[in-house]
Amino acid sequence: MCVSNVHTTVTAYEDSKYRDVQNGGIMAIPDGGPLSTVGRKRGYKEMTRTTGPDFLKAILEVSPEKGYKHFFYGSTNETLEKLRVEINKSNPGVEIVGMYSPPFRPLTEDEDVQIIKVINKTKPDFIWVGIGAPKQEQWMAQHQGKVHGFMVGVGAAFDYMAGNIKRAPAWMQRNNLEWLYRLAQDPVRLFRRYLVTNSKFVWNAVIRGK
Repeated sequence: MCVSNVHTTVTAYEDSKYRDVQNGGIMAIPDGGPLSTVGRKRGYKEMTRTTGPDFLKAILEVSPEKGYKHFFYGSTNETLEKLRVEINKSNPGVEIVGMYSPPFRPLTEDEDVQIIKVINKTKPDFIWVGIGAPKQEQWMAQHQGKVHGFMVGVGAAFDYMAGNIKRAPAWMQRNNLEWLYRLAQDPVRLFRRYLVTNSKFVWNAVIRGK
């Protein structure tokens, strides 16, 4: 399952291979506020924003009752350990069956085979993938049918839940301004992305109606 925002939507619009990846999942939910806003204006009156962190939190809350097991793939070992502590604190009884911090390079074929074995041995219900877009969606597409579990690409959700990044105030989230809050936190990395993709989204989705 893809958790889509303005950046991934514009990327999919321009890159047919990535568009196939997005369309190849069971569903793509609107993480970005502008996506749900445009959707409502196009007739989907009940379309609302569902962020990666919110979806992860909701699933964790019902996991002890449902017996869901979780594997976390992505981020650093330090963040994963903080994530484990936070989950155990906020949702006692959640079964974390595995965590893996991949290297900041493509895995070798042998390494990939090994991590597939590790994941499948733990028999997770959910495999949370947090290696950033578009890599996480591409990773899920490449491993569809190889790993046994429901894969969800949640971007920076690990960092949010671990406390590395603060969520925007609720009023900013309601008014589609969370991107501005994130930009203020990490301007060097995000300025160009937001300038380019947000402009393209407004031009294509809002003005041209694509």
